[in-house]
Amino acid sequence: MPTSQTEWDAKHSLAAKEAAEPPVGILTELWPLLPLGAALDLACGRGRNALFLAEHGRHVTAVDWSAAALDILEERAGTLKIPVRRIPRMDEGKQPTRAGIDLLQADLESVKLPASRYALILCVRYLQRPLFPQICRALCPGGMLLMETYTKAQLEFSGGPRDPAHLLDKGELRKAFPELETIFYRELRTEQGIASLAARKAGGNNRDSIGD
Repeated sequence: MPTSQTEWDAKHSLAAKEAAEPPVGILTELWPLLPLGAALDLACGRGRNALFLAEHGRHVTAVDWSAAALDILEERAGTLKIPVRRIPRMDEGKQPTRAGIDLLQADLESVKLPASRYALILCVRYLQRPLFPQICRALCPGGMLLMETYTKAQLEFSGGPRDPAHLLDKGELRKAFPELETIFYRELRTEQGIASLAARKAGGNNRDSIGD
């Protein structure tokens, strides 16, 4: 797995001519249950999830370290006639309500997420444990987190990160956000080791749990 901004740019540039990946399964599976409102896609990569959300009428702030990834996302959004703008930073200003995508190039190890801003936060194939408290803070009351990333079971398979520091322990993701109500959780160990979580912040219009 790439470890520097330059390496990530190179990886994404090589994939620029490939067909866009479909959105992550947990997003499409739980789509009917997701709250309305602004979304944040952390480590968005080439934008498969941000594009899905924008196509379905959401405003998305898509954040990634790689300028190449954001360039690809912007080009694909243009093909789909999705409005895109570049923003220089996250701030506490009013969030746009129109459908579209705001692109922010930023190192997530130094970014500060605005409080109570997002109805939906996605974090897919990215693990930065010190960011967890900020994610909880950035959710609106009733907002939902969708997170999916590799577990240490991935070491049994090819591909994915190999550094154990970037891999979840068994059951770790289930306990990682005690401030949130877990409404869906699973771990898979078929062809890859993956843990998936949907969790909701108290307040707003809550629904019953949908899985375990």
